[in-house]
Parts: sequence; structure tokens; C-alpha cells
Amino acid sequence: MKAVILGSTGIRSPQNAFGALPIQRDDFDTAIAILRRAYEGGMTFFDTARAYSDSEEKMGLALHDVRSKIHIATKTMAKNPDDMKKQLETSLSNLKTDYVDIYQFHCVEQCYRPGDGTGMYECMEDFKRQGMIHHIGITAHKIGVAEEAVRSGLYETMQFPFSYLSGEKELNLIRLCKEKNVGFIAMKGLAGGLITNSKAAYTFMTQFDNVLPIWGIQHKNELEEWLSFMNDSPEYDDAMRTFVEQDKKSFGADFCRGCGYCMPCPQGILINNCARMSQLVRRCPSAPWLNEFWQNEFKKIPNCTGCGTCKKRCPYGLDIPVLLKKNYEDYQNILSGKTKV
Repeated sequence: MKAVILGSTGIRSPQNAFGALPIQRDDFDTAIAILRRAYEGGMTFFDTARAYSDSEEKMGLALHDVRSKIHIATKTMAKNPDDMKKQLETSLSNLKTDYVDIYQFHCVEQCYRPGDGTGMYECMEDFKRQGMIHHIGITAHKIGVAEEAVRSGLYETMQFPFSYLSGEKELNLIRLCKEKNVGFIAMKGLAGGLITNSKAAYTFMTQFDNVLPIWGIQHKNELEEWLSFMNDSPEYDDAMRTFVEQDKKSFGADFCRGCGYCMPCPQGILINNCARMSQLVRRCPSAPWLNEFWQNEFKKIPNCTGCGTCKKRCPYGLDIPVLLKKNYEDYQNILSGKTKV
């Protein structure tokens, strides 16, 4: 398997890394077993966050004894230096380590800079001087903020959503990261669950020698799929390229990625799933999405007032009320039997 070096950090990892958001939904024994198996299977880069409930704690229990052989990235959503210091101290305690390799500003709305009045970047620099963190990173969902951060020269890594459903703007961001020697960490490589072909998702990433995908893993069988590529790494050949292009075409340009940044809805609508239900019921096992819970959730969609709050928050500029209406009509047709899945 090809290895990736994350820009100026010098961190070297197989192009196959572990995203630890989903393990917060596992019990401790299951999560620890999955993390340990990931390490034993060859994964050396593990990404988590203070916001992922007990994910850090599980990681610390699973991997503390092999700390020198792995790289750990975590994140803070703090809005002031005092809270950020508390969050880092908690993260270090949970992870059972005295440093993190990459500490990232999590899902930022702005590019923090020295002298901007927040004190946030200066706090990061202080952590680095003390050896509590080795590298300063940032994560974003808005392309403009991401581009500004990369161009600023202040950040060693950029974490951004990227999959084969991404468009030219995301590809340009990857090129910019390579130009500026900023490591690119690809989150949401399965587009929030809409991509179901792991081989296609993986091989697409191998085209980019500066991209490190972190796969969100919750179940052992999912992990084994990714680990199978460690010693038998498939290529992005013509057949796979054709599959990806056809799959991408089936989505079109305007589809919900399920990131949830449009939430909460004033009417209580679970937008991040209701606005992409047409894809979910067709690409995943349909029964869970057609149960009583989701039928009741869909009954809230006619309450949408078109206030536009969700549109303003959407990092992809989607017309969410229109998407909700289309998905509502499709869902009703599926329930009534007019449309087959």
C-alpha cells in the first residue's frame, strides 16, 4: 500500500487511516477490540475529537501501550483559549498520552490568525512550545474558509470532506494543499454513507499522493474491508473509473451530504437524513428507513415554513426546502407502492 506524507508535518501513514467518530456508538469492549485490530492490521493514523463523546477515552484504553508507533489527531470546538486549554487537558488524559501529533480547530467558521483578537492561534502556539501538541491543524466544511486557512501558511494540515462525489472546488483545494505543502486529511470519504462500494471509495483516493482518507469505522466487518487493502491494494483502473463516473452521474450536483450543519430546524425536521432519504432507501437496506420512526419524522416536513435558516447554514449552498419537498414526495410514493426500491 502507498504511504502518504502529511505535508510539512512529516507524518507518514499508509493511505488508509481510522476515523473514530463512529466508535462512540460502540460499547467499550467492542470499540477497544476494533481499534486494536486496526493497529494490528497496519493502520497507524487515528483521528478523533473532544466532541465525539467517549471516543478519545476508548482510543486511549486501546492504544496507549503502542503510543510511540502511531499518530493521533484530535480536535477542539472551544471558542476561547481558557476552554481550549481545558479541552486539550481532557483529551490528553482520555488518550493516556502527554502529547497529540495534530491538534485541530474543529469545524471552524473563520481562519484563526495571530493578532485577530481571539487569542486562539496564540494558544495553539503555546501548546506547541510546551510540547503538548506537535502540529497545528484545522477542519472545515466551508470551502472559502478552508482555502483561506491553507493560503494563510498557519496550518500544517487541512481536514475537509472529500470523496468521489466531490466537485472541482474540492479538487482545487487538494491542489492548493499540495502547492502549499499542507497535509490533506479527507473526512467523509463515503459521503455520509451514500457511497457503499468501499473498493471504489478507496481506489479513488489513491490518485492523490497528498490525501490521507480517514474512514469512519463502527463495525468489525467494515474495518476488515479497509484492512484487506493493506496487502492487496487495488488500482484505480478503467473499470473502476467508469463505475465511479456512472455513480457520480446518478447523484447529480444538488444532493445532501448529511453533514448536519443545517441543524437544528425550527420545526424539528431531521434535515440531514430527510433531505437525502431518496438516496438512502435506494443505496442502503431500505427497511430501517421505512420504519415507523422515520415515517413520523417525515410527517414534519409539511411544517417547513421556508424560513431559509437551513439554506444559510448549508456549506454546499443547497436549496434545502426544495430538497425536503422532493424527498417527501418520493418517500410517500415509496410507502404507497407507487415507486419501487
